[in-house]
Amino acid sequence: MSVQFHSEMDSISEAIKRASEKYNLDTAVIFKKITGLAEASRYEQSLLYALNQISMEEPNWTFLAANLYLTEIYHNASKIRGYESERKYGDFYSLIAELTSIGIYSEDLLNDYTKEEIDILCTEIDPEKDHLFNYIGLFLLSDRYLAKDYEGNLYELPQERFMIIAMTLMKNEQKDKRLLLIKEAYWALSNLYMTVATPTLSNAGKSFGQLSSCFINTVEDSLDGIYLNNWDIARLSKDGGGIGVYLGKVRALGSDIKKFKGNSSGVVPWIRLINDTAVSVDQLGQRQGAVAVYLDVFHKDIMNGFLDLKTNNGDERRKAHDIFTGISIPDLFMKKLEEVDGSGRSVGEWHTFCPHQVKQIMGWKDERGNPLSLEDFYDEFDQNYFSEKYQEAVDNPLLPRKTYRAMDIMARIMISQLETGTPYMFYRDEVNRQNPNKHLKAKGRTSIFCSNLCTEITQNMSGSNIVKEYTDEEGNIVIVRQPGDFVVCNLSSINLPKAVKENVLERLISIQMRMLDNVIDLNSISVGQAELTNKKYRAVGLGTFGWHHLLALEGIYWESEEAVSYADKLYEEIAYHTIHSSMELAKEKGAYSTFNGSEWQTGRYFERKGYKTAKWIELREEIAKYGVRNGWMMAVAPNSSTAKIGGSTDGIDPLYAVEYAEEKKNFKFKVTAPDLDHNTYNYYRRSRHVLDQTWSIRQNAARQRHIDQAISFNLYVRHDIKAKDLLHLHTEAWRYGLKTTYYVRSTSQSEVEECEACHS
Repeated sequence: MSVQFHSEMDSISEAIKRASEKYNLDTAVIFKKITGLAEASRYEQSLLYALNQISMEEPNWTFLAANLYLTEIYHNASKIRGYESERKYGDFYSLIAELTSIGIYSEDLLNDYTKEEIDILCTEIDPEKDHLFNYIGLFLLSDRYLAKDYEGNLYELPQERFMIIAMTLMKNEQKDKRLLLIKEAYWALSNLYMTVATPTLSNAGKSFGQLSSCFINTVEDSLDGIYLNNWDIARLSKDGGGIGVYLGKVRALGSDIKKFKGNSSGVVPWIRLINDTAVSVDQLGQRQGAVAVYLDVFHKDIMNGFLDLKTNNGDERRKAHDIFTGISIPDLFMKKLEEVDGSGRSVGEWHTFCPHQVKQIMGWKDERGNPLSLEDFYDEFDQNYFSEKYQEAVDNPLLPRKTYRAMDIMARIMISQLETGTPYMFYRDEVNRQNPNKHLKAKGRTSIFCSNLCTEITQNMSGSNIVKEYTDEEGNIVIVRQPGDFVVCNLSSINLPKAVKENVLERLISIQMRMLDNVIDLNSISVGQAELTNKKYRAVGLGTFGWHHLLALEGIYWESEEAVSYADKLYEEIAYHTIHSSMELAKEKGAYSTFNGSEWQTGRYFERKGYKTAKWIELREEIAKYGVRNGWMMAVAPNSSTAKIGGSTDGIDPLYAVEYAEEKKNFKFKVTAPDLDHNTYNYYRRSRHVLDQTWSIRQNAARQRHIDQAISFNLYVRHDIKAKDLLHLHTEAWRYGLKTTYYVRSTSQSEVEECEACHS
């Protein structure tokens, strides 16, 4: 046998022995099975056996499978990079130089760092941290995120990816403290205390792609606005971003165009155009584009095709199966659902209007004389701005409308949700009331019209317009656009079980917020107005995953007051450290540009939250003096893929099952609950479709109190749920002050294809 063959056999034996000793596994069968097999067969049969052993009785076999998989990863990397595999990791500088030379890495790494600095950082790379991964986490990281060449050959190893991310995000820091900050960022990543958003995880340090997760655009009611939106969607989708689109300003079916009555085709054809763009312009060749389209429940097209876009019944020429839908809902609509007659039948009427006709007939104007429509108002705490305008519209006999029973609209919403999982619910009044940056609009005027693809982002929005088109002196045609607020979300998430149990939240959030803030300056976004908005507000979204995992470790049942109380306490602590870190960054680098007049500056934000303890009062005073670096700071993303990389449970969701098969396009693995043993089993055993969702809503309400943006919050229901029970869940979510809800996932749905950009 060759030296290389013996080396590989030793690696496999070492992996088996290590896992056997650490997790008390009976690996004798593996040794017996692989005796006498060829090199490839020996590895494959060992891995297959380990994977097949994973069960709720033997969950730790996943770590043996991960150890075996590491031997393959190390072997492949060493082979392509030309070093002995028993070293596990090769020379870090040589890796950077080679991947830069073939165009995978950006030249910035070699330009910004000396060889001496890179060699110092190489000594920080700790291969032992690779053993923190379970099998599915290591597989996903290797399959999707580690750098490969154009032929698909693996170059990069897990700890090198983490170090490259740290170097990329810290490259513009002051040189006298830069290496220390890189080491701190590497500490956070390599210990799996946190994850970065998937675009950052995949693209940091590379010569292509951008670092942000999602974008949200407001489409103006013009041909220019509609097609500029489509162009922007195409460019962002190409770079891997998920898109949220607000179409509530676009005129409805049958409205006039240039005073010619009945000519408008409404929003559905434009949504089909967006759908085709999402399919045609894929994300870096890996998956089709992902777009969510939002419409107001008072828009005339809501019942004229919008709610049926993804369903399987009706005219296929008015379908858009590849986009996602969301509905913007005012408090008044939810109140109308509660209006009943003497027999208990819901009788609340709901009127829908064309926004263009509202502008024409109602004559509402802003301070600059621009026409306003219903979507431009929301109900504040102290005044019903939207409700009053809505009633004015209802009372105007000249304004066309379509009238429905509010409950009939809600029934259509719920039917679509049970079939397709969508539409998402966006509670517009609560979102705008809680917005810390509403000072940039007149009181009662809407700043936020919708959320993003995963419903956790709520930031100021406005459309852009072409103001002129001309030919310059050189004969070039120049189009001048007036930019609006084109929302960008920059995400990162705390691995709750690891960070909380190891008591590192304060240290972790400090470096995590710096990493997030640096993404804003480092990012290269192809849409100019998104770039401007990103730097105007410097908004970030620090989130969490592993909530159910943490509850199990803490011995707290999901359906309990203790879980609700714990969510309130923990997320207040996270909020404090997050806001404090942003204040410290503002001390060092300056506050975001529109800080003055915001609720951060006036202190109104802290009053609304009821933060009255000494530490909060002190922080409020420091913020009034120094500002905060980021206009928005917290948002809880779905965290599916990267939660698996972190070895924990998705986002804030309950576990799917104690044992189940995780299946995607290129794999199917058995997975068990993390840290499953006789102590944690009872806290996992009631799976997500069995748990009383009211407890999930109450937990999320406690959590939402401390989150300045929103939360990707799924409702899990049985396929045979009664309409009144699903309605109850929606009304409870609204009453408890949730800003958004994400999918309604029923037991009859096949797995919904989600955008992975937000799975930070």
